[in-house]
Amino acid sequence: MENDKIKKEFSAGLIVYRNTPQGPRFLLLYHGGRYWNFPKGHIEDQKNVVTSSGGDITEINTRETSIEAAIRETKEETGISPNKLFIKKNFKAVERFQFRRNREQIFKVVIFYLAETTEIEIKISPEHEGFGWFQYKDARHLLSIYKDSQRLLRNAYEYIRPNPILRPRLSSPKRQNDLRQSPLKPSGQV
Repeated sequence: MENDKIKKEFSAGLIVYRNTPQGPRFLLLYHGGRYWNFPKGHIEDQKNVVTSSGGDITEINTRETSIEAAIRETKEETGISPNKLFIKKNFKAVERFQFRRNREQIFKVVIFYLAETTEIEIKISPEHEGFGWFQYKDARHLLSIYKDSQRLLRNAYEYIRPNPILRPRLSSPKRQNDLRQSPLKPSGQV
């Protein structure tokens, strides 16, 4: 099939976790069958209306950023408020894959960020059948048929797990705040 006939789609999501005495627990959403995954969705086009000083109204089409889409989709799919999500600096992972939808070949790119929360209760959207907070090994097992999702989970786990040799433990509240990032200003953006 020629490349110009492949449709490209761009999505974004968050790998959400919360710390517990047993270690981090990762949020997975249940879609039915054997399909569990992280909150994610399409990066959407937005219409912005701009009024000039002369009163002229112009409509400008823009696209939301990947982090904006990831936060919006997580709110829509889980009910977790953006101010309850702490985006981790310097973590960004990409999943690329191809699939068919109604005889159309799709090439999809999904950009994932890592976010910590203290929320436990989730209000899932109608597109999901359930959710769970899972320890790493259990989440890895549920994602076993999706190798890219397993890779993302492993990268997230390795990023956050304490390792006294490679990474200092987060001992002070100031150090913890240094590693947190406002959901509206991820690292590298002003």
